Amino acid sequence: MTGSQSDPSRVSRRGILRAFAATTLIAAPTFSNAAGFLRGGGDIRRVKMYNGRTGESMDTIYWVEGSYIKDALKEINAFMRDWRRNEVRSIDTRTIDIMAAAHNLMDTSEPYLLLSGYRSPATNAMLRSRSGGVAKNSLHMKGQAADLRLGNRSIYQMAKAAQACRAGGVGTYRGSNFVHMDCGVVRSWNG
Repeated sequence: MTGSQSDPSRVSRRGILRAFAATTLIAAPTFSNAAGFLRGGGDIRRVKMYNGRTGESMDTIYWVEGSYIKDALKEINAFMRDWRRNEVRSIDTRTIDIMAAAHNLMDTSEPYLLLSGYRSPATNAMLRSRSGGVAKNSLHMKGQAADLRLGNRSIYQMAKAAQACRAGGVGTYRGSNFVHMDCGVVRSWNG
């Protein structure tokens, strides 16, 4: 399926490039500095997060001049681990790129609050037994999704920024006040 429109990695790369390079088309003032992400201080990508459950925080540049930084990706993988079981899985770089692009679009220095990154099948099954909103085949179990919150941006602002990437799924959960971002099929929903 290489080269076809249905190839999810191709759609994701295009969407992320659009988010990084063409975001000045978004009219909302909070997205005003988006196009400078790849032009300003060099070609870098950065992610900033805090985990309230573990007390950990991170602020790392994970991509420079066209290459991912292996040690930074290891740090992100460990940070986004299933904290309930202390299991680590590689987080799909497309998901990290969506998170970073959306964060940049929102023009905020506040780190994301990570609610859920990787989930082991056991953790996903436990959460699913407690809530109807947890998918049986969740992309969290593949390291392809994150549930995030920001204190200084609404979930609607976060969702709009993630949707501007046109690179994966974006779920808005008003009752729990978080946004789900993944690198799966481009879609959006309200939970």
